[in-house]
Amino acid sequence: MSDICIQFNDLTLGYRRHPAVHHLAGAVARGSLTAIVGANGSGKSTLMKGMVGLLQPMAGSLALAPWARVAYLPQQSDLDRTFPARVVDLVTLGLWPRRGLLGRHRHEDREAVRQALQAVGLEGFERRALDTLSGGQLQRALFARVLVQDANLILLDEPFNAIDARTVADLMALIRRWHGEARTVMVVVHDLDLVREQFPEALLLARRPVAWGDARATLSADNLLRARRFHEAWNENAPRCESDGAGAAVDWSESRAAALSPGDRTLRRKAA
Repeated sequence: MSDICIQFNDLTLGYRRHPAVHHLAGAVARGSLTAIVGANGSGKSTLMKGMVGLLQPMAGSLALAPWARVAYLPQQSDLDRTFPARVVDLVTLGLWPRRGLLGRHRHEDREAVRQALQAVGLEGFERRALDTLSGGQLQRALFARVLVQDANLILLDEPFNAIDARTVADLMALIRRWHGEARTVMVVVHDLDLVREQFPEALLLARRPVAWGDARATLSADNLLRARRFHEAWNENAPRCESDGAGAAVDWSESRAAALSPGDRTLRRKAA
């Protein structure tokens, strides 16, 4: 079986033909734990959206291994917390890839939801409305949904923003557990000290890859200075990328489509 989970081939991603991530090449190893770091606007969330299939490449390509089953946790700012749903409803959405939208839930499904809520410290919160949760409690509920999905490729976009230190520690313990189970995990992280302490590997972006590999080596002072210079020098008025006609391809496997459940689309904020 392949040891590569994700392959990037000179990948460029962007919006309205404006590139946000340039010329990324390399591979994510199966069972690896990688932090994606960089300043605001450096392309971290754009890369996440490309991996889950929400953005098609402007140039180059990316491919997921055929065995990859994806779970994607977007930023909390992308979710509408006023949506009238309970914690159990949100977590149960993790069953969608296996049961379908109208599939009947079995006893083992209900038990999986119960165990997931217990694992994130939300036992007894099943009937709580989402709009009554704190930021940390909502993030725990989203992690419970990922647990229920039982994916082997987990993509987490800024899961530690605006939550307390205890919740960060608890959620980091879950991430380490997934890593110990040989699942492939990629996490967008701002706290560089946390990356150095907890993540074996890191990818440093400044709209282009600056360094990728051992976390401590990647976050060296020289690399961080290079990333800051790349980012500050970026010209927002640069011309749009023109297609070379090659028609870059994305591997639209069923596992990637399953990563974004109907609940994600419902909870996602409407564009202004």
